[in-house]
Amino acid sequence: MKPVVLATVALVLTASLAVAQQGKRGSHFIENWDQNEDGIVSLAEVTERREDVFAAFDQNHDGFLSADDYVQFDEARANDQANNAGQGNQGGGQGGGKSGGKSGGRNSEGMTLAFNDVNGDGQVSHDEFMTRTVVWFTQIDRNGSGAIDPADFGRG
Repeated sequence: MKPVVLATVALVLTASLAVAQQGKRGSHFIENWDQNEDGIVSLAEVTERREDVFAAFDQNHDGFLSADDYVQFDEARANDQANNAGQGNQGGGQGGGKSGGKSGGRNSEGMTLAFNDVNGDGQVSHDEFMTRTVVWFTQIDRNGSGAIDPADFGRG
């Protein structure tokens, strides 16, 4: 991977120690996706980050995330979640976790092959990945405010 792409992946997948120490629900997600550091994540920020993520994991730069690309992608996400467990990470909705509650499960689900492979061909094109951005954003924005904020990660 290119050094800039590696830096982007590190930014997207790793929270700062200060935010992690706060332990607030959703703080890990917000830290990683809130580019202007205003405490909320806009659709524009999510769109830009998803572009970065796609570029980082499209290993052969063919415009598709293959099943093999997704193995590396899933490992990176699993490592990030394990390293940030209990530190305001993506979980924390009802039940939390990948298949858990509304916000925790949907945060993880929105990056999966199954969620993004709209045509069911076993790979995700750039267009498929980006088209699913609004759906994923809307799922996480539980309070319907038009932005992802800490309230979207509370119980309820």
